[in-house]
Amino acid sequence: MSDSTTISRRMFLGMAGSAIGATAIAGNLPSMPPMDQPPTRNQPSIDADSFKEETVEADVLVIGSGIAGLFAAVKAHDAGAKVLMVSKGRLGSSGLTPFGKGVFCYDKQNASMTPDEFLAKVADSSIGTNNPVFTRQLLDHSADRVAELREWGFFDSALCFESFSKPMRERDIPIMERIMMTHLHKEQGRVVGASGFSLDHNTVFNFSAKTVILCTGSGGFKASGFPLCDLTHDGTIMAYNIGAKVTGKEWNDGHPAAAKNSGSCYDNWHGQIEERPSTTSTQINHHLGVDMNYTAYVSGGPVSMGPGPKSDTIEETTADVPAGPYVPEAFRQSGPPPQPPAESSGLRALFAKDKPHGPPGMGSESVGGSTAGMAIHKSEGLVPIDETGLSSIPGLWASGDALGSYMSGGIYTQIGSSMAGSAVQGALAGEAAAKASRSITPIPIPAEKLAQTKAEMLAPLKRESGYSPAWATQVLQSVMIPNFVLYIKKERMLQAALAYIEELKEHHGPMLMASDRHHLRLAHETMNMIHTAEMKLKASMMRTESRCSHYRLDYPDIDNENWQAWINIYKDEKGEMQLEKQHFNQWPKFA
Repeated sequence: MSDSTTISRRMFLGMAGSAIGATAIAGNLPSMPPMDQPPTRNQPSIDADSFKEETVEADVLVIGSGIAGLFAAVKAHDAGAKVLMVSKGRLGSSGLTPFGKGVFCYDKQNASMTPDEFLAKVADSSIGTNNPVFTRQLLDHSADRVAELREWGFFDSALCFESFSKPMRERDIPIMERIMMTHLHKEQGRVVGASGFSLDHNTVFNFSAKTVILCTGSGGFKASGFPLCDLTHDGTIMAYNIGAKVTGKEWNDGHPAAAKNSGSCYDNWHGQIEERPSTTSTQINHHLGVDMNYTAYVSGGPVSMGPGPKSDTIEETTADVPAGPYVPEAFRQSGPPPQPPAESSGLRALFAKDKPHGPPGMGSESVGGSTAGMAIHKSEGLVPIDETGLSSIPGLWASGDALGSYMSGGIYTQIGSSMAGSAVQGALAGEAAAKASRSITPIPIPAEKLAQTKAEMLAPLKRESGYSPAWATQVLQSVMIPNFVLYIKKERMLQAALAYIEELKEHHGPMLMASDRHHLRLAHETMNMIHTAEMKLKASMMRTESRCSHYRLDYPDIDNENWQAWINIYKDEKGEMQLEKQHFNQWPKFA
C-alpha cells in the first residue's frame, strides 16, 4: 500500500464528519453525530442483580424461527432428536421470512433446463463465485420442501405463523420466543450450548445442547426501507467469537428503496406484504448487484428504475471514472427483473393495475442503501466444511442466510431461491445435527464460564455512564451506508471508514450502556453490527478486483489470476481478526 492511499486514524478522526455523513446515493441520512459526544449518566429502570438463571437441555438447539429454523427443527425431531427452538422474535414472523413471497421449485419432469445446464448458467451469472454443491441441492430437494410447505398451508395465507405452527404443534417441539441470544459456548473443542436473556422478564437462560444449528439469518445496519431492523448478524458474530470462520462480507445486496417514502418498509413492498406466497420456476438472472449504485455515483441520484434501456453510464469509461460493474452478456436486460404472474381475479386485481410491480423500490425513482450491511442471500455467514452446513466448530451447524454457502454466489441468480435454499439447507442441517447428537456425550458448561457470560451479558445495565446504542448505531450508519463507502469502493475511503469503526469497537462499544432489557438488546446488536462493519471493510480492501456485487473503483476489472477465491475471516489466538483465501473449488482448510 502506497503512502498516498494510507490515512491514519488520528488524521481521519480529525476530519469533518459531515463529509462522510452523506447518504447512500440520494442523501436521506442525517448528518453524522459528533464522535466527541460526552458520556451520559445511566439511569437503569431494572436491577441487573435481580436476573435469575435457568438451565434448559436439548439434543439439538435450533436458534432462529424463520423458514430455515422451521425445517431444521422439524427434520431434527423426525430424525429422533430432542429439539428446542429459541428465537429473538416469533415463529415465522421475524426476520426476512415473512417477506419471502416466491419459493423456487425445480420440476424434474418438466424443467426448462437440465441440472447440468442450470449449474452451468448459475456459474456463468455468478462469475464462478457459487458453490455448485449447494446450488445442486436446490434442484435435488426444493420440490420436496415445497410439497411440505403446501401440506402445512404455507401458500394459503399471506402470513406464515399458522402454517409454521402446524408441524411444530404436531411434533410437540418446544419454542422459546423473545430470547436475545448473546453467547455460544465451546468446551473441549466443540460447541456445547448457548446463553441469552429474556426480553420480557429478568431471566438469563443457559442452554445445554449436544449440537447447535444457527438459523439466525444475515443482517444489516438497521437502514430504513427494508425489514432488516431485527437482523443484526447475531449468530454470525456469536460463532466468530468462539472461533468459527465467516465468509462473504465484501458482497452487497443491491435492493433499492423508492425515493418517495423511502423509510417506509410497507410502501416499498408495493402491497406484496398482503400477497400469498407462490412458487417460481427456472429463470436464471444476474440481479441485485451495484450497477444502480454506480449509475448514481457517476450521474447523481435518485435513479429511475422503470422499464427502459440499461443506463448509458454503465460500462462506459469516462475521463476519471472507470467502467461500471460487469454483467455477463447473456444476462443483460432492460427494465426490472421479471416477476411471477399476479393474481388475475378478486378485489386485489382491481386495485393492482396502477401499482408498481417487482421487488421493493422498483418501478419509480429509487434510492439505495435500504439493505445496507447485508450481502446477497446465501453468500455470507459461517463457512461450511461439508454439504450439510457443518461449520469449522464441531457440533455447530448453520443454514439459510446464516450459512455462507454461496448457493447463488456473489449475485442473486434465481428468483425464489432464497426461501427454497433456506428450507433445503435447514432440513439437511437438522438431519445431520440429529444424527451427530446420538453419539455425543453432553459436556457441562463450567460454572465459572456461565458466571463470566452473565457478567458480560448484563454489563451495559451496570455501567454508570457511557454511550447509548442508538448514538453508536447512528455513527456506524453515517460511516458505513454512504454509496461511496459501502458500494462504490476505493482504498482511501475504506481505510477512512475503518478508522471510525475501529474507534467504535475499541472505545465506544465497551462503554455502551442500557437502562432496560430493550436497550440491553440494542447494546448487543450494536456491537454485532460494529464487528460486521469491520469485517466488510477489511474483506472489501482485501479483494483487489471487481466481481458480481463487489465493485472497486481502483480495481474495476475481474482478476481471475488472483481472485478465484472466497474470503474467510476468523479470530486468531490473540483475538485479532484474520483473513484468508479459500479457492472456489476447494473446501476450507482448518486445524
